[in-house]
Amino acid sequence: MAAIRAADAKLIVPVLVGPEQKIRSAAQKAGADLARYELVATEHSHAAAAKAVELATSRKVEALMNGCIHPDEFMGAIVREEKLRTARRMSHVFIIDVPGYPRPLFVTDAGINIYPTLEEKVDIVQNAIDLAHVLGLELPRVAILSAVETVSSKIKSTIDAAALCKMADRKQITGAILDGPLAFDNAVSEAAAKTKGIVSPVAGQADILVVPDLEAGNMLARQLEYLGGAEVSGIVVGARVPIILTSSADKTLARLSSCAVAVLVARHKEIPL
Repeated sequence: MAAIRAADAKLIVPVLVGPEQKIRSAAQKAGADLARYELVATEHSHAAAAKAVELATSRKVEALMNGCIHPDEFMGAIVREEKLRTARRMSHVFIIDVPGYPRPLFVTDAGINIYPTLEEKVDIVQNAIDLAHVLGLELPRVAILSAVETVSSKIKSTIDAAALCKMADRKQITGAILDGPLAFDNAVSEAAAKTKGIVSPVAGQADILVVPDLEAGNMLARQLEYLGGAEVSGIVVGARVPIILTSSADKTLARLSSCAVAVLVARHKEIPL
C-alpha cells in the first residue's frame, strides 16, 4: 500500500478511506500494520471518493490520493465539489528525472485535460509554472511543444504556442520564460536547436514541456520512463489541495515521490476553503 509506505518514510500521515474489509485485506497482503492510522469505512468506491472529498473540504486532510479507485471515478468526485475548485482549471504535471538531462522535466498536461483549448492551456501553463516555483525554480523555461518549430495555420498547436508566448509578453502568464512552438528535439537539445538555427532562451534548456494534448503528453512521459530509464512522479494542481493521481502500473518510488511533491505544495501556501 503506497500510503503506508509513504507514512513509513515519514512523508505523510494517511487517512484510509474505503470498504474496510478490502483495505484490511490489501494491508495484510502488503504486510502493512494499520493500527497507527485512521480508517474511515465506506460501503463502496463511489462513497469512498465522496468521503475523501468531504474530508478535504473540511480541512481534515491536506491532500488527496487515489488508491484502488479508478482515476476517472476519483477525479469525478473532486470536480463535482465546488469547494475544491479555484479560479484555475485543474491540470496534471509530471515531474521527470531523465538520465542525461541536467534538470528535472515538468510535462503537462498528460492526465486531466484531453484536448485543451487555448484558454485552458493558459491555466495549464500557469499551474506548471507555479509548481516549479514551489520546487525551487525561480524562473523556469517553458517550451510549448508541437511537431515543428514554425507557426503554421495547418497545425493548431503551433497557433496556440504563438498565442501563449504573446500572452506571456502581455503578462497574462507570469513567472517564467516562454517560447514556442518548439519541437521536442530543439526544446531539450542545444545542438538540435543550433543546427536548426533557433535562437531562444528556452531551446535546449527547457524546464517545462507543454504538450498539445493529453495523448501526446502521456506517450511522452511513458516513453521517457520505460525506454529512457526516467523516474516519474506527478500531481494534479489547480485545486485547493494537491491531488496525487497514480496509475496501477506506477512503481513505489513514483508513488512516494508524488507524495513528497504534494506535501511541498500543501505546505507552501495555505488556501482557506
